Amino acid sequence: MALTLRTAVRPTAQPAFGPAFRRNGPGLGLAALGVAAAWAVHSLIPAIPRLTAAVLLGVAVAHIPWLRPLVRGAARAGLSLAGKRLMRVGIVLLGLKLSLGDVLGLGWATVAMVLAVVAATFFGTLWLGRRLGLRGDQPLLIATGYSICGASAIGAVSQVAESDEEDVATSVALVTLCGTLAIAVLPLLQHPLGLGGAEFGRWVGASVHDVGQVVATAQTGGADALREAVLVKLMRVVLLAPLTAGVALAIVRRRRSGRSEDRPSGAKRPPLVPLFVLGFLAMIVLRTVATVPAEALTLAQNGQELLLAAALFGLGSAVHLPTLARTGGRVAALGLASWVVVAGVSYAGVLLTT
Repeated sequence: MALTLRTAVRPTAQPAFGPAFRRNGPGLGLAALGVAAAWAVHSLIPAIPRLTAAVLLGVAVAHIPWLRPLVRGAARAGLSLAGKRLMRVGIVLLGLKLSLGDVLGLGWATVAMVLAVVAATFFGTLWLGRRLGLRGDQPLLIATGYSICGASAIGAVSQVAESDEEDVATSVALVTLCGTLAIAVLPLLQHPLGLGGAEFGRWVGASVHDVGQVVATAQTGGADALREAVLVKLMRVVLLAPLTAGVALAIVRRRRSGRSEDRPSGAKRPPLVPLFVLGFLAMIVLRTVATVPAEALTLAQNGQELLLAAALFGLGSAVHLPTLARTGGRVAALGLASWVVVAGVSYAGVLLTT
């Protein structure tokens, strides 16, 4: 009896990261190219912040005909990953910019002023956005971006609210546009409004959205203006944590009441304080209680900008201009109204506290 020996041929084991890399690699690679291009744009035109350039490049790439199939197809998963996961890590590193001592050194009057500006801008924009009938989470996200710190705040709240990617992209595009316009408009108003260097800096810090845009705007008023602007702005950033926690609590209460139609009753409940917000707070505490080497702060700053730029490029690539155009009038009206509110309330606050 003949015996037939068969050798079992087993497929070569694939690395665990193989499928994930194939799925996300094209998008992450495109995001890396977008970040490099944003750095190049900033080098050529220093008035354009890197993060602003990253958003605009993301929007542009999504509408170039020969790149559109890549952006909507093979690269979509990686670009979405950048817009969500990299955004969270960047927000954690943002906490290293903050020290509670620096913020409280501004004085309680300035603290009260910033709280008033954030509250008036957030609730006023949220109310008006809903009255205008904007879709989905757009009113919430735009209100967050205008009142706290632009695209970074939108990214944080969108993670908690699990917002639609298109709503996030539209909100980021609007807030970025208005923040970019502020770089050119606010310096022209300094002298007509009778603001000295320090007062102008506080006004900029309380009214301009993104940290990079604050720096670009305030530096036109001199060293005092830049210092005051950054401190006031960073105090607004501190409020990102309680605002995000408040949004999470509101979502939990809404689902408990049974008014939410977005998810089935057995859906996973969002945490009251998301992990990346705890990381953000931990970085603030670390900066407050310990001496962080300058080299580490520089490394964290560079890493934060790289991560946020990649995230914003990914979000920008999700902008669909034809869809945006259909609600463009209402979105533009909300952006203009919110811009007037934050600039007007912060100007009044500066006058009352100086």
